[in-house]
Amino acid sequence: MEGEIRNKVASSGLITLSFNDFYPKGVRKALDLQPWLYEGMILREKEFRTHLQNHDWAQYKGAYVAVYCGTDAIIPQWAYMLIGVALEGLAEKIVYGSPEQLEALVLEEVLNQTDFSPYKDQRVILKGCSDLPIPPHAYLAFAARLKPFAKSIMFGEACSTVPIYKRK
Repeated sequence: MEGEIRNKVASSGLITLSFNDFYPKGVRKALDLQPWLYEGMILREKEFRTHLQNHDWAQYKGAYVAVYCGTDAIIPQWAYMLIGVALEGLAEKIVYGSPEQLEALVLEEVLNQTDFSPYKDQRVILKGCSDLPIPPHAYLAFAARLKPFAKSIMFGEACSTVPIYKRK
């Protein structure tokens, strides 16, 4: 039919994926140890253990938790072990690092568990726009995991993509 409006994107065979489809649901929490340090820099065991006892650990139930120190203080390894023991059984995931590192590790775990075989010989677009805090590491890991399967990988929206990979 002449003058018929066709959706060229829908008929192109492109598969559009979004990190929203992979992103694990759950609250993200950050635990900065700096306020528990003497003058923000020195860990005193007795005071640290008091903070541990008085802290509201219930707030981390089911959460993804990033544990870090916001200053350049030297934190002994046992202090992180105490935090791990306190969070075990409450938190969904505990990571030493910044909230961005938490997201990177969580998403990489999800990608490592994802079966990419349905995208074999497919042309795949990974959407770029998201209201989720997707770190650059996740895009890097996504492309690396998808490459052995996809015929091509693009980034962006179907109307405006950046080519990432094309099998020869």
